[in-house]
Amino acid sequence: DMYSHDGEVEEPEWVKTEREQFVEFRDKNRDGKMDKEETKDWILPSDYDHAEAEARHLVYESDQNKDGKLSREEIVEKYDLFVGSQATDFGEALVRHDEF
Repeated sequence: DMYSHDGEVEEPEWVKTEREQFVEFRDKNRDGKMDKEETKDWILPSDYDHAEAEARHLVYESDQNKDGKLSREEIVEKYDLFVGSQATDFGEALVRHDEF
């Protein structure tokens, strides 16, 4: 995001937080700008497991009784969420399993 002072005396908190994030984590070589590798690591961090994150998201959004498991009913209730997910190959995995 770009921020313009527009007459404001003090920066909003989100701008301060972004500055800190930039200095502490994004500008790894401390040259004041992000090069190609720093930008790549920011957008697609190597230590981030996308499949696990998507699976956790599906369980979090669908597990209505919060038991940490998904029942057939909970999946069917949130069918649109599963059909739109890469974790289910956009719904294809739901067709390949008899239980669904």
